[in-house]
Amino acid sequence: MKKVVINKAGTPDVLSVQEFSDLTPSEGEVSIQVKAAGINFADILSRQGLYQDAPPTPCTVGYEVSGIVDAVGASVDTNLVGQEVIAMSRFNGQASQVVAPEIQVFPKPSSLSFEQGASIPVNYLTAWQSLVICGALQAEDSILIHNAGGGVGLAALEIAKKIGATTYGTASPGKHDFLREKGLDHAIDYRNKDWEKELANLTNNKGVELIIDPIGGKSWRKSYRSLRSTGRLCMFGISTAAGNGFANQWRLLKLITEIPFFHPISLMNQNKSVFGVNMGHLWHESEKIKVWMHKILEGVEQGWVNPQVDKVFSFEQASDAHRYIEERRNKGKVILVP
Repeated sequence: MKKVVINKAGTPDVLSVQEFSDLTPSEGEVSIQVKAAGINFADILSRQGLYQDAPPTPCTVGYEVSGIVDAVGASVDTNLVGQEVIAMSRFNGQASQVVAPEIQVFPKPSSLSFEQGASIPVNYLTAWQSLVICGALQAEDSILIHNAGGGVGLAALEIAKKIGATTYGTASPGKHDFLREKGLDHAIDYRNKDWEKELANLTNNKGVELIIDPIGGKSWRKSYRSLRSTGRLCMFGISTAAGNGFANQWRLLKLITEIPFFHPISLMNQNKSVFGVNMGHLWHESEKIKVWMHKILEGVEQGWVNPQVDKVFSFEQASDAHRYIEERRNKGKVILVP
């Protein structure tokens, strides 16, 4: 089999495709012939040496795949062999073969391509936890989705629309028409305007009930200020930390000083809530993830979950895929294929 390998921390050029021995599933595991693998911003940070959970280099990252089961371990139903599936993997997902615990493997809906299947786990589970589980978004609420044109942003938009909430989203101007076609109620230009002021104008200075913010640093301060009473702030990433080289280390130090402290008394007095989401730290909650995933896959069958694949790159083009995401060019999911 082959893997996309991060040889050392650095620019996209540190990536390479290497050959490895095939894997054999152990008891309770499933082996999958990968047809498509998701790529996420955490993978970019891992390559840059900025993701604390990443394995030491050289390593292969990737949390999600879709493909065909080619073998099963002891205690696993042999009828799974030959089935098209979606699976979650704790790293090592960007490979032509992946072994995963059976509880992290789900049937791929026939209506989805393999590329769409690999677009679901990280984006939709993150959005589901952020909006439904922790965010408690209601039909009468409003939500601001930062980076609305990204994979998590589009997943959150679909879930918010299903709930019936009013949606606001920040994105570069070139993505606004696309987002309106996807159902976004109010698109905000964060590059040329102060999104905080724009949101205040759109909401008559009331703010919104829920904000999901993957940016970090001072953006979390602005997001917190933009919450209405009973509002909730979801923090699920620090994309502003991304960068290469020595200069970025200084930027990272500056970012740390910009991270707000939320005092319990202030939270009580302002009737606001703050919570964090990190799917990479939920591997011990497989039963919860299974329930959420089934609800998302039901959404596929019902027609309101439609994963948006923006662009597909081969393993050999992994460096180009990383650059594409770093340049914020994607509208939806970026996929790697063996």
